[in-house]
Amino acid sequence: MNSRERINSIMMGKGADRCGLWLGNPHPETVEIYLKALGLKEKSQLFDYFYDDCRWLVADAYYKHPAEKPVWDLYKHKKSLATGFFLSCNAVEQLDSFDWPKAEYFDFKFLKSEAEKYSDKAVFSGMWTCFFHVLCDLFGMEEYFIKMHTHPKLVEAATEIVVEFYLESNKKVFEEGGEFDIFFMGNDLGSQLDLLMSPEMFKKFVLPGLRRNVELAKKYNKKVMLHSCGSIYRIIDDLIEIGVDAIHPLQAHAKDMDAVTLAKKFKGRIAFVGAVDTQDLLVNAKPDRIKDEVNRLKDLLGPNLIISPSHEAILPDVPMANIEAMVSATLEN
Repeated sequence: MNSRERINSIMMGKGADRCGLWLGNPHPETVEIYLKALGLKEKSQLFDYFYDDCRWLVADAYYKHPAEKPVWDLYKHKKSLATGFFLSCNAVEQLDSFDWPKAEYFDFKFLKSEAEKYSDKAVFSGMWTCFFHVLCDLFGMEEYFIKMHTHPKLVEAATEIVVEFYLESNKKVFEEGGEFDIFFMGNDLGSQLDLLMSPEMFKKFVLPGLRRNVELAKKYNKKVMLHSCGSIYRIIDDLIEIGVDAIHPLQAHAKDMDAVTLAKKFKGRIAFVGAVDTQDLLVNAKPDRIKDEVNRLKDLLGPNLIISPSHEAILPDVPMANIEAMVSATLEN
């Protein structure tokens, strides 16, 4: 069973010869430290060294605006994280004042050639589809949440524009971006303690956009993995209902996101990716403790489990010996 077969089997809820392994997307400083320690030169060599089953190709990077603008030209309009371009927007007509991105500016031929390099690996790709984050930035997070109550039609209209852009772009990715099996999208919907909004507001303003992108991916025979940091326990049933195949990264110290709680309610209903704590364990524990934790996670959440850090960007404060221990324990049957 090669890596691609293994991860696809896990995503389908069938288990595999062992749990999957994904190193995530280590911080550039971490990559430099690890490469130097191992005497390696390229980031790709690091993934090979750790027997990583997965490769992540972010489609958003292939945007070619004629004026070299980024996909979301948001931040030049922002004075702080609390403000946004539409901070004072109260009417749907005002939405036309923003220079919205266009799916036609994506060129995915290079993504296709990259995907072809990893025919035996599980490739995650697709647009990051972070429409929730985009709307937080456009309105300012506090104002966005307030307008859900005071100006719901405005929020719905803005959401429709952003979601439609991602749908058009994802359709283009699925048709032009080469062979990959897993659509990976991300919206951080939780804090350490709970959802960032009520489940009712989530179902009204966010879930429909997630559903439409999942349905599109399924039309192209893609498995779907959703990234969300924080405590999203209260909406996992909803994610399962719309067809999400796996959730990532299982922030271990967030409320109700521990392995015991997740296994009790959701084991066998959805695949798990992550769960190896990066807030404390990988930073401070000894390698033997890491191995014990990985084995505990395998017992609780396996067999439909891809072992990975609970945040994909491994920071430089994580000793390489602890990653080696995580890998070693994962590879053991």
